[in-house]
Amino acid sequence: MPTYYLKTPLTTEDVSKLRVGDTVYISGVIVSARDSAHKRMLEYVERGEKLPVDLKGGVIYHAGPVARKKDGGWEIISMGPTTSARMEAFQADVIEKLGVKLVVGKGGMGKRTAEAMRKHIAAYAIFTGGAGVLAAKAIKRVVDVHWLDLGIAEAMWVLEVENFGPLTVMIDSTGRNYYDELREEARAKVPEILSSIEWLH
Repeated sequence: MPTYYLKTPLTTEDVSKLRVGDTVYISGVIVSARDSAHKRMLEYVERGEKLPVDLKGGVIYHAGPVARKKDGGWEIISMGPTTSARMEAFQADVIEKLGVKLVVGKGGMGKRTAEAMRKHIAAYAIFTGGAGVLAAKAIKRVVDVHWLDLGIAEAMWVLEVENFGPLTVMIDSTGRNYYDELREEARAKVPEILSSIEWLH
């Protein structure tokens, strides 16, 4: 499987070549956002207000950091991924309305998000769960932080990263969803497993 080193903002061309199973490293600026931040983003869109960060061609990382104040700024100590299913209700609209090109998290996303990725040329990749310190190593600096009223974990962190990864593509811009395929394969095997159990009895 190919490995890609991409720089933000990502282009349609960057993302359209990614396929399920490919490895990606990102350099440039990424933004962290969890459920509360996604909800607020869409509230801004509804009111016709400008977001504090332009997400066109952007990368959203489903994560909340362990951060501390240092020298008048912030230092990220650890930043492991959050379960992406929590963002399923919002993700398709965020992709469509804000032009996000890559979503990073863990655990997969659903059919609505996969369809939005197919329609708007975007992708979903996973970062290794439990490797928050590895993620923090790729973060060169905190560019800004918005919406701290939501709490440190739920705020929107704007981060400059270098070779953030390895990320593995799980939904590509064709709408192929690796997790859905795994579920279908598992379902197809159920009758065979049941009959072998009956045979044992």
